[in-house]
Amino acid sequence: MTLCCLTSMLLSLLFLSLTHPLINYTLPSSSLTPNLLFFSKSTVSSMAESGFEGFEKRLELHFTGNEPIIHMGLRQIDLNSLEQILRTVHCSIVSSVGNHFFDAYVLSESSLFIYPTKIIIKTCGTTQLLKSIFPFLHQARSLGLTLSSCRYTRGNFIFPKSQPFPHSSFKEELLYLEESLPENLHYRKASVIPSNLPSHSWHVFTAADDAALLHRNPEFLYTVEICMTELDRILARKFYFRSGDGKTGNSIGKEMTNLTGIGDINPSGLICEYAFFPCGYSMNGIDGDRYSTIHVTPEDGFSYASFECVGSVYDDPDDLVRMLKKVVQIFRPAAMSMATTGASHEVWALVAGALDPLGLKCRSCAVDEFPSAGSVVFQTFTARRK
Repeated sequence: MTLCCLTSMLLSLLFLSLTHPLINYTLPSSSLTPNLLFFSKSTVSSMAESGFEGFEKRLELHFTGNEPIIHMGLRQIDLNSLEQILRTVHCSIVSSVGNHFFDAYVLSESSLFIYPTKIIIKTCGTTQLLKSIFPFLHQARSLGLTLSSCRYTRGNFIFPKSQPFPHSSFKEELLYLEESLPENLHYRKASVIPSNLPSHSWHVFTAADDAALLHRNPEFLYTVEICMTELDRILARKFYFRSGDGKTGNSIGKEMTNLTGIGDINPSGLICEYAFFPCGYSMNGIDGDRYSTIHVTPEDGFSYASFECVGSVYDDPDDLVRMLKKVVQIFRPAAMSMATTGASHEVWALVAGALDPLGLKCRSCAVDEFPSAGSVVFQTFTARRK
């Protein structure tokens, strides 16, 4: 595809997204990754010596700005600029989808979501996620936007000694965050929320300015982040790439979505998926202004899967329970953790009760409070066979 054609296509898609809010668009993988049929995680990101690091690092940035540009805001960052930022992190875009509300990018290592005034990026492997802060702030300033809050979260790395700077320790990450964030974000807190499982704890850092602290969670949304380890071996085999027949990572990914039942987790959502060679799977789901995402590292010995979604305090909690039941049935992990940020007591209490009949027993539950982010509830579960 020529640069002229690609530019024309992107302008057309932008016009459609502005004038037809219900239209979803997908950038073809040929426009994002020319001359590549599929990505191998082992070649895109340096592997840990013992295996691929499944546990993701997650960064969420919120901005404020002048009303006239809020409609598109950060979504005006062009594709070349995004790719440059991601090269700093050591990952790249492999597929993309969007609607009137936000853009969702499947990365060679996990996902990126861009709203008019919010960025969420999570990356696995040996990526250097926090190095994206400075370039994202630079792009935001050029659009007249100012950072108002930040949240960084992650679980325990399987291969912590393989993590590069600035992720070799939580202390190092905190020092980097302190140096990277503007001074107006002076309400800051860091904590490691423990559990009864040595392999699962939750690292959290939040920072907010006066306005973010005063208007905490105005949309009444909460975030659920699930980390699953020791996946069922038979189910994990479904995420191995069956090469041949000229199929691409996109087409194999769609087959995996249908084969595993991932498409049934939220039937009303639009899914953008990708399969990696020789194994691995990522998907982003978009449903109105909400996203969901799944990432799978199926290798035996360090198998891992994650699921993340957004809910509202006004939603029926049973809807979340139904989704989480399907997720557990797809992977059948031996161990699982769930971090819920900004939800009511009813939500996480219902989850613990709902997973018990599926053979997952709640082993620990801890709560901590953070500026602007609100309460973070961290629960761990193990299969009864453990």
